Amino acid sequence: MFEQDLVRFGVSIGKNLLDEFDTLIERKGYTNRSEAIRDLIRDRLTDVEIQNRTDAHRAVGTITIVYDHHTREISDRLTDIAHDHHELILSSMHAHLTHESCLEVIIVRGCGKELRTLADRIISIKGVLHGRLVLAGFVEDAGEIVVQKDSTHP
Repeated sequence: MFEQDLVRFGVSIGKNLLDEFDTLIERKGYTNRSEAIRDLIRDRLTDVEIQNRTDAHRAVGTITIVYDHHTREISDRLTDIAHDHHELILSSMHAHLTHESCLEVIIVRGCGKELRTLADRIISIKGVLHGRLVLAGFVEDAGEIVVQKDSTHP
């Protein structure tokens, strides 16, 4: 797809991250950074559109973050958010990856829109290096598990 009104913009990025990006785009066969960045933006916009379709449905999933535990008050902020949203958070698991980095996996259940808002709040905390919400399925409102019976078995 050809963009009629191309706009140039600058991006401040660490050298190591840029080197990794350049390695990735070379491996993927891109001829320049602009093409790769456009594809990344399109992919992310598509992901957001798909997630937006879950707004009215109750879903289950995980919020996974990697963060620098040396960042001032990050543990307290994560705990406060968890308590503020206890109705959405079923459980969490914490792992120490390195002396500086921790992994947190938070199991969530609720309306897709609420889960995205919670994930955005957590992921945007200063010190979070990477984060992602993954919606794994929908929850029946009646609280019953729906099982489709195999017609060959009575």
